[in-house]
Amino acid sequence: MKRFIKVAFFMLLILVPAMLFAQAKPIVLRLAETHPKGYPTEMGDEEFARLVNVRSNGRIIIEVYPGSQLGEEKAVIEQVQFGAIDLTRVSISPLASFVPKLNAFQMPYLYRDADHMWKVLKGDIGKELLASLEPFGFIGLGWFDGGARSFYNSKKAVRTPSDLKGMKIRVQESELMLDLVRSFGAVPTPMPYGEVYSGLQTGVIDGAENNPPSYYSASHYEVAKFYTLDEHTMVPEIIVGSKISLGRLSKADQDLIKQAAFDAIDYQRTQWNAYVKLSMDKVTAAGCTIIPIPDKTEWMKTVEPMYKKQPKEVQDLVARIRAVK
Repeated sequence: MKRFIKVAFFMLLILVPAMLFAQAKPIVLRLAETHPKGYPTEMGDEEFARLVNVRSNGRIIIEVYPGSQLGEEKAVIEQVQFGAIDLTRVSISPLASFVPKLNAFQMPYLYRDADHMWKVLKGDIGKELLASLEPFGFIGLGWFDGGARSFYNSKKAVRTPSDLKGMKIRVQESELMLDLVRSFGAVPTPMPYGEVYSGLQTGVIDGAENNPPSYYSASHYEVAKFYTLDEHTMVPEIIVGSKISLGRLSKADQDLIKQAAFDAIDYQRTQWNAYVKLSMDKVTAAGCTIIPIPDKTEWMKTVEPMYKKQPKEVQDLVARIRAVK
């Protein structure tokens, strides 16, 4: 009997530390990011990861993989859906194929200003659309700032919609963007982002559209000196998690992650605004012509037919968004 007690005690001495070690092993989640390290969305990812780590006392570690290390956006979204990647920060455009109502966020001249957009995203509408992704295998966690997109070109200062007439403008492969450019009488030209610089340089395209950080960081300002601040779209970025991966966590840990994503917003917005200012300062110093558009009435009227073509659910959501004060 004494021998049995000694053996049992010895086994406990071995097993208890091993069990404690197993319990202490952190949960590691991978987050895929297309932008490089130091870009404002990547910095927002890092802040989100930091908050999760601190608030979980190190139990949950989010590893951020910038620069498309885990794959390009479309492939990453599929892997998140099936649980091969745990989290990602992406643009909302590819997710609109699952939830068409997300297209409302991509409509031109939708918001009065950036503050209006963030009241929508942080309010009931933003929460509702995050939740709408769950039936498709995603858990919507939060929104990041993607800035305002504007037109730039290599030909002339564009001050009115009619100034774009006949210009070949590079666009993303999106029916909404094709319609937008056509509304102004320009020729939409889908083209991979990596080919835009050479396209502008060789005259294959006359212009493109993007936010100031992209205009600067991709060096498009070198070959397209005219930047018109029409700010036609303000499309937010989104952080989504895999329903499979996060479903393995307790509700308390899921709530912790959701709150951390929400609380990282203001930090990311600060980094974004600083980068916008830096970008504008750099391109101005390089001799680019920046054309402000203080009154966008004419631009808004020109694209009004686009709204009438949208499905009822998108039109209804647009009405709700514009009603937010």
